[in-house]
Amino acid sequence: MNDLALLLTPEGRALLDEVRDTAPADELAVATRLRRDHPAELVSAALGQARLRQRAAAKFTAADAGRMFFTPNGVEQSTRATVAGYRAERFKSLGVTSVADLCCGIGGDAIALARAGIRVLAVDRDPLTAAVARANAEALGLDELIEVREADVTEVDTGGYDAVFVDPARRGGRSGGAARRGSPQAFGAGGASMRGGGRATGGRIFDPEAYSPPLSWAIEAARRAPHAALKVAPGIPHEAVPADAEAEWVSDGGDVKEAVLWFGTGAGAVRATLLPGPRTLLGKRLPDPAVRPVGRYLYEPDGAVIRAHLVAEVAEEVGGGLVDATIAYVTADELRPTRYASAYEITDQLPFNVKKLKALLREREVGTLTVKKRGSAVEPEELRRKVKPQGPNAATVFLTRVAGAPTMLVGRPA
Repeated sequence: MNDLALLLTPEGRALLDEVRDTAPADELAVATRLRRDHPAELVSAALGQARLRQRAAAKFTAADAGRMFFTPNGVEQSTRATVAGYRAERFKSLGVTSVADLCCGIGGDAIALARAGIRVLAVDRDPLTAAVARANAEALGLDELIEVREADVTEVDTGGYDAVFVDPARRGGRSGGAARRGSPQAFGAGGASMRGGGRATGGRIFDPEAYSPPLSWAIEAARRAPHAALKVAPGIPHEAVPADAEAEWVSDGGDVKEAVLWFGTGAGAVRATLLPGPRTLLGKRLPDPAVRPVGRYLYEPDGAVIRAHLVAEVAEEVGGGLVDATIAYVTADELRPTRYASAYEITDQLPFNVKKLKALLREREVGTLTVKKRGSAVEPEELRRKVKPQGPNAATVFLTRVAGAPTMLVGRPA
């Protein structure tokens, strides 16, 4: 808390501007020079914060990250701005004008909601995390729309809000437990802040009832609001999704970022949303596609589509079937446009055999080799080392199973 207070002073803000672009290799020399004129504690806090801002630029844009304040955990666990922006616009399209953001962390989602014109109550029980969220709202000129409250989310009355958003902690604590409310948290150079019900560093939690607060509590809080969204791990089992919720899986740039349980939008609906876009594929409850021989084209569905169990919807779009009953690759004889999968033209199908693949790549003069795998234990880098690609051409090899047999499919983007 003291480090944040120092950085919010005029001297601290000026020092942050001065060290903004400091490279890690230059930190020692810069720190030595600055300590001649500034307190060592302030210099250390400023350099640590500059490092966090540089890391955060990938999530928040350089312009925003350069004005915001971060904790190490805040950078790692905050929602990417593109994803938060999409969710905020979806809330707005539902007619929502106010949201209780429970487990707000450093305020990433609150910022996106406020920029969509939505009034936000942002709640976190950790003193430092709440202070950082408040500083970020002020730094971005959004403090008139964002009220930050330090409190236990389970004790907050959300009755006066159109919607509730909950992002529970999904990581285990160090040394066997989560930090307690009011425990000291490092700011800038190390440490971790806790979100809402207690977010800590450590391994991810896969049991939804081990979330903090538990998913069951969040679901009941959601059911009391006209609209709600609960952020959960992308690997949540489909059977854990409540019958009265809509389940949405979101990817950004091809990487699956999160799953969200929506309430008040359509019970039982399933969707995959791909960013940028957004491009949204709605589930039709189709049966699993039939397995068929590999055709001229192979379609690799986006990860959000796979997590949402909507591969059948992609297969229907392209008129294809599966290469294997357990593998999410779709094959077809014709190239058809789809926004939910990447298409490849397959030139060769081989039983798994490294020597044969090496000979084929040498014959084709392939020097740039992309290796993808699904249903194979072979690591792409290991295969690349063994085949030693050389030449001016490029190819993609898929390590997978075809009708149960280990197979290599060679091709190129269609």
